[in-house]
Amino acid sequence: MTLVELIFDALAKVQDPELRKPITELGMVEDLQEKSGSVSLTILLTISACPMQDRLRNDVTTAITNVEGVTSVDLTFGVMTEEQRNNVKKIVRGGREKFIPFAQPDSLTRVIGIASGKGGVGKSSVTANLAVAAAKKGLNVGILDADVYGHSIPRLMGLMGQRPTAIDQMFIPLESYGVKTVSMEMFKPERSDPVAYRGPLLHRVLEQLLSDAYWGDLDLLLIDLPPGTGDLAISLGQLIPNSEIVVVTTPQIAAAEVAERAGRIAHQIHQHVIGVIENMSQFPCPACGEPMSLFGEGGGEETSRRLSLLVGSDVPLLGKIPFSPALRTGGDDGAPVVEADPTSVAAIAILEIAEKIVKRNKSLVGVRLGIST
Repeated sequence: MTLVELIFDALAKVQDPELRKPITELGMVEDLQEKSGSVSLTILLTISACPMQDRLRNDVTTAITNVEGVTSVDLTFGVMTEEQRNNVKKIVRGGREKFIPFAQPDSLTRVIGIASGKGGVGKSSVTANLAVAAAKKGLNVGILDADVYGHSIPRLMGLMGQRPTAIDQMFIPLESYGVKTVSMEMFKPERSDPVAYRGPLLHRVLEQLLSDAYWGDLDLLLIDLPPGTGDLAISLGQLIPNSEIVVVTTPQIAAAEVAERAGRIAHQIHQHVIGVIENMSQFPCPACGEPMSLFGEGGGEETSRRLSLLVGSDVPLLGKIPFSPALRTGGDDGAPVVEADPTSVAAIAILEIAEKIVKRNKSLVGVRLGIST
């Protein structure tokens, strides 16, 4: 092999930090030349203000200088033409036009909607922490903040004020704690701007957030649904028929009665209800150590019982997350408790719940595995 061929081979091992594909495959390498060990080349960026430019410079320079015979590297950056960007979109989408990857028959991504009958039960905090817990177990995880009116996932995941990289009509989800995140908040001109959308527009928003994002290969996608049984809960079942549901409630019986409705609508649109999570559960008194139940007892068991009767099979109580100031503080600070304080009682409970969720108890018989020959 010539030195230029060896250099190109080394560059084929460098991946775009956001698209996670080799830069040679994406057509990012241009004008590669070598003379007496001195190498010059241009790396084409998808957009001029690419946030990963410094990392690309470092990765490319390191890969080339490690090739025997190279004495110097002259690297410049350029910007792709519209035709070149269109080619990149075709590559990352497997040659297909815009589509929802998780709704395809060959998708191996589990899509789980986190639902609640009412607001204020900690559904978003549970979603964020479950995602980070699953990522800590080695899974590729994403969160879609579908709570269009009350989006809070960016704050919970430490992504306040950040914008995703856009390639025309495709964008790259932001990432923190090993989790890719998409939220309506990331696309508003001002964070304080209200979202005043009605039914048909809400369906379109969910569809766009699912299809316009380049998620890559995910093992698990958690969707933070709005409270109640409205448009978006129904749209999820329509857009991704194989999606599953976890219902979050508090120990209060009145909250459990409302939470049952979230599971009921999922059952009506033929979604599998995985189980129930009870949040803000009994916790030890900081002063005396005696158990305290600020929000009552039995809500999780009652929701589980009602939903089991409804669907005709066991809808288990996956676990109880004790009331914890650390869980609230972590949410305000953008540091999920499973990452910031993994030995706390709340973090341990969430990690145990995540373990139950990521395990597939159902047989894979009859499930398409997407194997191509």
